[in-house]
Amino acid sequence: MVDSYDDSLDTGEKSKSQVKRELHALVDLGERLTTLKPDLLAKLPLTDAMRRALADAPKHTANIARKRHLQFIGKLMRDQDTDAILVLLDQLDASTRQYNERFHNLERWRDRLIAGDDAVLEKFVVDYPDADRQQLRSLIRQAQHEVAQNKPPASSRKIFKYIRELDETQRGLR
Repeated sequence: MVDSYDDSLDTGEKSKSQVKRELHALVDLGERLTTLKPDLLAKLPLTDAMRRALADAPKHTANIARKRHLQFIGKLMRDQDTDAILVLLDQLDASTRQYNERFHNLERWRDRLIAGDDAVLEKFVVDYPDADRQQLRSLIRQAQHEVAQNKPPASSRKIFKYIRELDETQRGLR
């Protein structure tokens, strides 16, 4: 006797195992969200109930209580836009290649601006039209002065922070 699989019997519904795998993936995503800092969580498209559950997560320290709370977060994840969350997490997560590339690109901008070429400043303003040219010039002068006097790079850090804020605003992450 040969049993053959009949495609006409396939109703297109997911198997019980597939549903379980998807639910476990939601719990894993929820657990990943519990490790994020509050400022990063604020950037994600989450419901109020989900935000409260994530805020309560650190309170559950006992193993079984934590596991139960993660299951609850997984249940709440069913009502979230997981695709949008995953895209934003990939952009925000420091362990992703995309984040590191963006970070290094911003560092290169800062270093080229401090080098003192006006053409670089003009190119930067073209790429980031919301940039305040006067504030940027002032920070660049301060950074150059600090380098000349071997002082700690406080203005250099301010330039990087300003550039990062501009970049996040332009990308819609702020």
